Amino acid sequence: MSDTQLRNSVQAELSWEPSIVAAHIGVAANEGVVTLSGHVATYAEKHAAEMAAGRVKGVKAVAEELEVRLPFDTQRTDEEIATSAIDRLSWDVAVPSDSVKVRVEKGWVTLTGQVEWFYQKEAAKQDLRRLFGVVGVSDQITIKPRVDVGNISDDITHALHRSWFFDRNNVAVTATGGNVMLTGTVASFEDKQVAARTAWGAAGVTSVVNDIAVV
Repeated sequence: MSDTQLRNSVQAELSWEPSIVAAHIGVAANEGVVTLSGHVATYAEKHAAEMAAGRVKGVKAVAEELEVRLPFDTQRTDEEIATSAIDRLSWDVAVPSDSVKVRVEKGWVTLTGQVEWFYQKEAAKQDLRRLFGVVGVSDQITIKPRVDVGNISDDITHALHRSWFFDRNNVAVTATGGNVMLTGTVASFEDKQVAARTAWGAAGVTSVVNDIAVV
C-alpha cells in the first residue's frame, strides 16, 4: 500500500468513526507510520482518533500530535475536574479504594499510586478520559511487584499461543523479574497492541516493552 493509499484509508476510518469530528484532523503517512495532527474537542475524541488510526490495515505505528481545544461550555476548573475524578474513581469497582491519587493542573490530570493489576491501572485512566475539562492524562500509577515471577515468560507465551492472532514462531517473550519484553513480527498494529495487553494479563508483570515489528 502506498503512503497516499494509507493516508486515504486512515482518513476514511476517522470519518467513519462517529465519536470523531474528522474535519479538524490532518493525516500524514510515511512507510506505515501515520501521524495525526490538528485539534479535537475532547480528550476522549483524541484517544478515539488514535485507536481508529491504529486499526487500519497497513498502519505500523501511530504518532499522535493532536491538540485538545475545549469548547467554552465544556471547560472546568481544576478543582471541579479533581472532584469529579475522585468521585468517578470511587464508583469504579475495578479501581481499588484509595489506591489512586489525582492531581490536576490546567486540565491535565496526573494519576499516581499503586495497584495489583494492569487492568486496574487502565480502568483508572479510562474513567477520566470522558470527563469534561480534561485535556490530557498522565498515568504514573505503578504495579506492585510480586515475589513469585519465575513463570511469567512461559505464562505469557502460552496465553499468546491460545489466540489465533499469533503464530508460535512469530512472537518471543523474555522476562527479567516482572519486566517483560516482546519481540518478533505481527501482521498489524492492532495485533501488536493485543500482544501487549496479553502480556499485561500475567500475574507479576510490572512493565512491558513492546518491540514487536509490524510487517
